[in-house]
Amino acid sequence: MLNNYLANKKMLVNVSYNNKSITKTIDAELGKPFTLRDRIKMGGIGSPRLVITNTSVQINNLLILDNNRNYCNIELRPKGIIIGFRSLLESYALIIPYYKLTLYKGKAEEYSLYRDNYFVKIEARDKGVHKFIRKLIRIKNEVTGMRID
Repeated sequence: MLNNYLANKKMLVNVSYNNKSITKTIDAELGKPFTLRDRIKMGGIGSPRLVITNTSVQINNLLILDNNRNYCNIELRPKGIIIGFRSLLESYALIIPYYKLTLYKGKAEEYSLYRDNYFVKIEARDKGVHKFIRKLIRIKNEVTGMRID
């Protein structure tokens, strides 16, 4: 019952503690993490540290609890991505399968990642971020097939 709730309703989860039901749900939704060999072959699966410029209300309510600059990172998985961020002493993850991921490039130095009613806008001032986003788009297209909406 808990797994169905997480899989269908709540994809912004607290991952501060080792909760096996949340881990199983994430693995079922996005696939198991890449093996070490795959990570090396891909040239890494994690983004550089990304500055958050704007978020949806649900994420913003977590981020405003502290006065620090808001950062996140993105982890690639076989069937989706995990956007991880911290607020106070807790770690949170936004789980986005590739078929629900929508990516926009609004300003010249900003990307927006959407899943349903959640979104995170990130700053992209250096070439490492642009390179990672290109890798993300390439992998998403390989998994879901290229679509033109």
